Amino acid sequence: MAMLPEVKSHYGKLKLYIDGEWVDSKSTDVRPTTNPATGQEIATYPQATQEEARAAVEAAQRGFLAWREVALRERGRLLFDMRHKFEENFDVLCRVLTQDHGRTIGESQGSVRRVIENVESACSAVYQMPKLNEHVDWLARGIDEYMIYEPEGVFLIITPGNIPMHAWSSFVPYALAAGCSVVVSPSRQDPVAADYICRMTEGLGLPKGVVNLVHGGREINKFILSQPEVRGVGLIGSSAVSLELFQVCAQYGKKSSLNGNGKNAVVVMPDADLDQTVDFLLRGCFGMGGQRCLGSDTVIVVGDIYEEFKAKLVAAAKGMKLGYGLDPSTDLGPMCAPSGKAKVVDWVDRALKEGAKMVLDGRGVKVPGYEGGYFLGPIILEGIDGSMPTSHEESFGPVAALMRMGSLEEAIAYINADTTNGHSASIMTASGKSARKFTKEVEVGNVGVNVAIPQPYAFFPLGSKKMSFLGAAKSRLASMRLFLDEKTVTSRWV
Repeated sequence: MAMLPEVKSHYGKLKLYIDGEWVDSKSTDVRPTTNPATGQEIATYPQATQEEARAAVEAAQRGFLAWREVALRERGRLLFDMRHKFEENFDVLCRVLTQDHGRTIGESQGSVRRVIENVESACSAVYQMPKLNEHVDWLARGIDEYMIYEPEGVFLIITPGNIPMHAWSSFVPYALAAGCSVVVSPSRQDPVAADYICRMTEGLGLPKGVVNLVHGGREINKFILSQPEVRGVGLIGSSAVSLELFQVCAQYGKKSSLNGNGKNAVVVMPDADLDQTVDFLLRGCFGMGGQRCLGSDTVIVVGDIYEEFKAKLVAAAKGMKLGYGLDPSTDLGPMCAPSGKAKVVDWVDRALKEGAKMVLDGRGVKVPGYEGGYFLGPIILEGIDGSMPTSHEESFGPVAALMRMGSLEEAIAYINADTTNGHSASIMTASGKSARKFTKEVEVGNVGVNVAIPQPYAFFPLGSKKMSFLGAAKSRLASMRLFLDEKTVTSRWV
């Protein structure tokens, strides 16, 4: 198939979106962003000043005061209109995401489809809100009591470099459904994708200031969160950033939904369909360059199938085609950023020093025509055990670290021994008994049975445990609990 065209070869200097207008930043700190497949600049973006961040918060507060007065039915209609706009711009959004992030076009299509599903879920949330309210007549003589849910106000939404659009949709549509306004602060790794998804909120009839976009970074994020109008924060990112923001929330009394790292494992049982398992793991371990919060780099093989499984996985991984994701025949795109590639290489180097053995080395790959890209091929290690520090650290790259274990009980104990990460784990098996035991006993928030990427649908929360989540409410539909607050009314009429 022919290479798909880029939406633009260069997107110019990106602007801030404040109070319903695209505005030029006055900041002198302007940085480049590159196409990960080529290493070439595709845009520049400003690091917003505190004055600009403050202006965004003030606009969001005005927007909230107007948006909360919009009738529920009208709010729902505008969200349906947003869904239609995403569908109309589906192809453009996918190509922008591939160009800015590095993933394949198929992976971008899957991600934008998840965005649309979140908008649909938010539409349903609007019409579920009346059912949240409770009313009791004649609670006592002459006394009625009822509870209503009200929107909290302005929220800071921080999106990560690995899923810039999907993470946006895990919070923003739900905030709008609840009647809140947002200031979005995207990752520095793919600001063009953040720019384009923000444009999907234009022209819908939203009050000015309901959605704002500020390129900033860690210090600007903490500044925004400290502002009195801001009620809380939603983030899908790293545990280190989550903990830092959690402490800021504690300092200022803010609400939070903070999703962090995982050290996810796939357990392959002796009765698993090995061909199907290998096919799943090509996506679960190597897809999106391993930059999935629900992806895995630990593969636990139980029983005497280890050598057969390893041979199949190596053969399939060697057959993956690396390249620019706008080529539909590409199986594996580049890492999102040079820093991400360097961190993966460092993780692999440390694992080898700790005693791991290299099975398939994708560190030195060269992709003809894309010599400046940030590519890593599939990496397969073996000889990993729990005594190695790297066995407890997320590689966040296209890595499969193979471990041998003698039983399902041993595998579950190993996963549960991680007191820090509790994001996800999967089991490959034909046994309902094994699947049920695994699902019941494994201490993670997202469990997969015969799926390597246990991605919850939009109207289920992104469940995580331990330090993989901090806060009051999970993301997606569960984030309505973040954006709404209860008010009880007790009245006497006799």
